[in-house]
Amino acid sequence: MTQTEMKLNGIGTYYNASFQFIDENINQGLGNRVAIYHQDEEITYNQLQRNVNKFGNVLKELGVESEQRLLMVCNDTPEFISTFFGAVKIGAVPIPVNTIMQPGDYEYFLNNSRARVLVIHEEHWSEICHLRSRFPYLKEVIIISNHHIVSEKGVKDYHFLMNDASEYLESAYTTVNDSAFWLYTSGSTGEPKGVIHLQKSMENCFNSYAKNILDIQSDDITFSASKLFFAYGLGNGMYFPMGAGASTVLMSDRSTPENVFETIEQYKPTIFFGVPTLYGAMINLAEETGKIFDLSSIRICVSAGEALPSEYVRKWKKLFNLDILDGIGSTEVNHIFLSNKIGEIQPGSTGKVVPGYEAKIVNELGETLPPNEPGDLLIKGESIASNYWNLHEVNKQRFLGEWFHTGDKYYTDEKGYFWYYGRSDDMIKVSGIWVSPIEIESSILHHQSVLEVAVVPEKSKDNLIKPKAFIVLKDGIEPSENLANEMKQFVKENLAPYKYPRIIEFIDELPKTATGKIQRFKLTE
Repeated sequence: MTQTEMKLNGIGTYYNASFQFIDENINQGLGNRVAIYHQDEEITYNQLQRNVNKFGNVLKELGVESEQRLLMVCNDTPEFISTFFGAVKIGAVPIPVNTIMQPGDYEYFLNNSRARVLVIHEEHWSEICHLRSRFPYLKEVIIISNHHIVSEKGVKDYHFLMNDASEYLESAYTTVNDSAFWLYTSGSTGEPKGVIHLQKSMENCFNSYAKNILDIQSDDITFSASKLFFAYGLGNGMYFPMGAGASTVLMSDRSTPENVFETIEQYKPTIFFGVPTLYGAMINLAEETGKIFDLSSIRICVSAGEALPSEYVRKWKKLFNLDILDGIGSTEVNHIFLSNKIGEIQPGSTGKVVPGYEAKIVNELGETLPPNEPGDLLIKGESIASNYWNLHEVNKQRFLGEWFHTGDKYYTDEKGYFWYYGRSDDMIKVSGIWVSPIEIESSILHHQSVLEVAVVPEKSKDNLIKPKAFIVLKDGIEPSENLANEMKQFVKENLAPYKYPRIIEFIDELPKTATGKIQRFKLTE
């Protein structure tokens, strides 16, 4: 009997994503296939299943129950996957978050989600442990380390707990309508929003995108430079390969061009996932050094996170004889819903609707627009999140029945290709991550020399979007290049480093309305 055939009266049809993506590979006879390549490790599906079961039992021993939440501040290591699916298997809700945030951000994540457990790599815990008394909902901290952590009240060693845990675990009785995991994204106010995904969200993305667009097979090896804590990376590096019984390459280090090229040459992946800024940096490294990098194992490359410049598509093809499939997804939809396809690439376009989704461009009245008229992009599909956590008013604005309001402006051409036109709000996407201009402005305003500031998107020569800050200085302060660099460093020290303004322009006054509201559109013009 399959998991979908099991049913209890009053509860519904059984479905658990951990069973689908881990246990089913064992049932299909793939237990000895390598699931994860990481540094010198090769972890088979049999080993992965044991680790998933062990961590699920660890949580049960700690008293974690169905629907309770745990926050994951985890690098791209095998422990990430065991933690994620171990939690899902017992009906708990894992919440992976960005590992390059500031301590105050983690305080927000923990308190907003009311997570009972924190699973965290040791280097990240050292940055926030001094705030422990400010996490009122947190009961247990589990630290992932390469050496034994001395246990103290509420702080335990990951591997020590795993050593004593049972390898056998039955899946919790969950259904397709139960929460499986959360992801955090940023909204127009700058406050991160908890996005609640249901048990079948990952399988829906796998069936729609990984099967139809990538034609993923069990002999594929995926490598995602985008990390697992992103919705994009979570599919690329975890549930896409797990759904196909394929293999994933995990890289804990930063995704620099050098590290990425080295990893590709070492593990020889067949599918590579990146973001436009990384593709640009890799192209620049190859052109500047003249070095020949071996990408011959790759059959297809994927880009998402922000619009991919057509020049990158052309240069990548010339350098490596490889196509890049550009697409767009979102945290709320869980993965890519518009994409170019193999043999149907339109450089500069986001492509067409991925099978399994519907899309429409509407005006402010909700009326569908004809080709070449820009409007708001709405998406319909089974992988869309159920809602945002604790944001009733925002839910009514963005989740419109079966449709989700993406916040992106698009238009279509006569052939059905979608073309990006901008954002419906002031958010800026930097290296594939949404950034609130208000958050950057607030940070800059703490600098002693700043009177006023406005942050807007600015296109670079490669057509990539970067944050630009227009700053009015206090009386007596003279603008200079050194002062601009000092302010960039100031933001890096107070926010996640990727949020700093790449360009700073000092001006005498900001354009404002009669009521004193800054007119950002004039600065953009």
